[in-house]
Amino acid sequence: MKFSDDKLKEVQQIIERYPKGKQKSAVIPVLHLAQDEFGGWLSAETMDYVASLLSIEPIEVYEVATFYSMYNLKPVGKYMFEVCQTGPCMLNGSDSIVKYIYDKLGIKPGETTADGLFTLKTVECLGACGYAPMMQLGKHYREHLTKEKIDAIVDECRKNAASSN
Repeated sequence: MKFSDDKLKEVQQIIERYPKGKQKSAVIPVLHLAQDEFGGWLSAETMDYVASLLSIEPIEVYEVATFYSMYNLKPVGKYMFEVCQTGPCMLNGSDSIVKYIYDKLGIKPGETTADGLFTLKTVECLGACGYAPMMQLGKHYREHLTKEKIDAIVDECRKNAASSN
């Protein structure tokens, strides 16, 4: 496991943002690069590699990766439904959205469909309370979710997956 030369240069630029001896401060952005580069999730081997690049102990990387929901510690589907589960979303029906996704796709939070297409994840506040219930799909928010909107999103993802094969 190794970053490409271009990614290693990017890692070096990130480390140089911080004072000498404070390279641990680069752990969050370097973990993002690693997750993007190595299949959308962080294996122990990947986290150990990040620790070696930053000259810190592996446990220091594990502490960060296990704390934040934006890091995946096991393989995930091509499309990850990250449904907000904090107060405003729950008051507006996020629990019923999670249950509907479970009924539709047969996966509970933290699980991936057998075809590797979808992962369901519940997360803390995504900062879009006025659009509740909502979820993040990739880099985009999907808002004011209903069963019909979930059906359309699933269909959209399936079409996109079929056209990219």
